[in-house]
Amino acid sequence: MFPKLIDLGGFFLPTYGMLVAVGFLAGLWLVRRLAARVPLNDEKITNLVIYCALTGLAGAKLFMFLFDWNAFMARPSDFLSLSTLQAAGVYQGGFLLALGFAIFYIRKHGLPLLTTLDIFAPGIAIGHAFGRLGCFAAGCCYGTECDRFWAVRFTNVDAYKMTGVPLEVPLHPTQLYEAGFNLLLAGMLYWLFNRRPQPGLVFAAYLSLYSIFRFAVEFVRHHEQALSGGLSNTQWISLATLVAGLALWHHATNLPQKRATAA
Repeated sequence: MFPKLIDLGGFFLPTYGMLVAVGFLAGLWLVRRLAARVPLNDEKITNLVIYCALTGLAGAKLFMFLFDWNAFMARPSDFLSLSTLQAAGVYQGGFLLALGFAIFYIRKHGLPLLTTLDIFAPGIAIGHAFGRLGCFAAGCCYGTECDRFWAVRFTNVDAYKMTGVPLEVPLHPTQLYEAGFNLLLAGMLYWLFNRRPQPGLVFAAYLSLYSIFRFAVEFVRHHEQALSGGLSNTQWISLATLVAGLALWHHATNLPQKRATAA
């Protein structure tokens, strides 16, 4: 749609990058707001948000390389190409690496694990929503052909050059599907957090609900991943995170109240 927010010839400001930055700031604001209610140390939480963002970017790129390993090995120069540096990468790869780092950081700094994960869940969802709006602006992560009235057509030549999105073809607006769902999910998680549930339930709800949605939306999303058992790599990851979310929900709901308050 509008991949370049500002274009000065040899320099341009990508709309995707701007919206990701807005999403990061919105997520940071929401996480800090919830952390103050617990309360948790503001400096430690802010640092964790920043570290997770950086780790998430690295994980997203790493999984992008792994998913398209043969293509990158056929053209090693693509590892450091401009298009690769501008690519968003694989969200779930970034999420998993950031989650692993977060658990390490939380344990190291003596923060309550489940409660800290809970305060992050709404912020992750709202940040992801803005990120998907950025994808829509850039043209990446586009859907398959669609004959519904809500189909979108990309017309910007820069979007095609940067992401390969087909022009003048009616497509599923998968980016908007995800943006809308994540906004609703952020609101639901915020409401759930305010009800003071057992620690771990908010994060478990995020893992479970997003995994279900992501598994479903993959059926109308264009990708070049090789299928395994009829499913994409992303769908297999979604099934794994769904199982993890359901297991965490079961664990949290069965915590004795005296343990849950200190979790």
